[in-house]
Amino acid sequence: MTELNADTNARPHPRPGSASRQTWRYAVAGLSASLVGLGLARFSYTPLIPALIAAKWFSASDVVYLGAANLAGYLAGALAARTVAGRIGAIRALRVMMLLATLSFFASSAPVSFTWFFAWRFLSGLTGGIIMVLAASVILPHTSPARRGIVGGVIFAGVGLGVAASGTLVPLLLQQGLQQSWYGLGVLSAVLTLASWWNWPAEAKADTTSAHRAKHHQASLATRALLVQYGLNAVALVPHMVFIVDFVARGLGQGIAAGSRYWVLYGLGAIIGPLVTGHLGDRSGFGPALRAAFLIEAAAVLLPTVSTAPLSLIVSSVVVGGFTPGIVPLVLGRIHELVPHSTEQQRATWSHATTSFALFQAAAAYGFSWIYAQTGGDYLVLFGLGGGAVVLALAIDLGLALTTREA
Repeated sequence: MTELNADTNARPHPRPGSASRQTWRYAVAGLSASLVGLGLARFSYTPLIPALIAAKWFSASDVVYLGAANLAGYLAGALAARTVAGRIGAIRALRVMMLLATLSFFASSAPVSFTWFFAWRFLSGLTGGIIMVLAASVILPHTSPARRGIVGGVIFAGVGLGVAASGTLVPLLLQQGLQQSWYGLGVLSAVLTLASWWNWPAEAKADTTSAHRAKHHQASLATRALLVQYGLNAVALVPHMVFIVDFVARGLGQGIAAGSRYWVLYGLGAIIGPLVTGHLGDRSGFGPALRAAFLIEAAAVLLPTVSTAPLSLIVSSVVVGGFTPGIVPLVLGRIHELVPHSTEQQRATWSHATTSFALFQAAAAYGFSWIYAQTGGDYLVLFGLGGGAVVLALAIDLGLALTTREA
């Protein structure tokens, strides 16, 4: 097992209570990073869109492309993360990415040009992709296996906090003005960056142990299947992430205020979700927990196709919101189960998983938008396709379990 400290030979072993406090300090640093690079850098843009158009900073079509720049940057970050970490170190990379994400908020406070804004939106996405790959991978080797689920849940609760902030903090900042909103987000990011700066763990040395080669084929097959499942899960999240507010506001004719309330519920679910799923993974094992998650998520995504009653939409919004970041600690934990003997291989597998998620999510976002236009605005088709994607993910998992002894 990886030691709690990289330099335990040089210092006395910490007392259990001290080690526990240290673990949670690392987890809070990870939460701060995911909040800055993922939560705020991505989700705070959505409620700023109407203000950007109203202030005539950009046209409605330009705003869509600026939003897509963040997704493209996220994919680039997922692909570049291991290279960046190899060149400057993972901890230094995380600090630099948080600084760049913070700088992107201040740089976006004036409409210099479309190219200027596009570059900074791309960069903010890139920081999120790199943080997603590296944050947990530098913390979990310092965490006991019994706590990896809940610690991973704390790290990625920052994504949920960003979703919640997009529906609460940003509207408050907009009362002060559009430029002041960007300043406010930048100041918050700077505070979180500073607070986490000294709370990261020491770099863990990669363990390239080649034991247990007999299980290599099964593990690699299960790992490849997991990458596809994680990508299909990204597809399942898109209908709620992109369309739920518009579905309620225009599709059901209930207005923007009602649609926004469901987005707040989505955000509340996103805060709680990773903590619940991480705890479940610790208790039951990550393989069984992941299957249960796929089943519950499928029901929640498909629920609007069965009923659009307020209670149904509340349940659907909260549950799918919970799985938006909540699936992450489960997939991370499953990777540690499938690749238990090499920290470097775990990091590589998680990088591939993040890339798969980003690719499937971007393709689904554009594909569903095209289908929406082609079907004359049929939202229920989108929920059906999303639900079908996660059902397929579950079927792959069950099929693999039947054909191998893994899991």
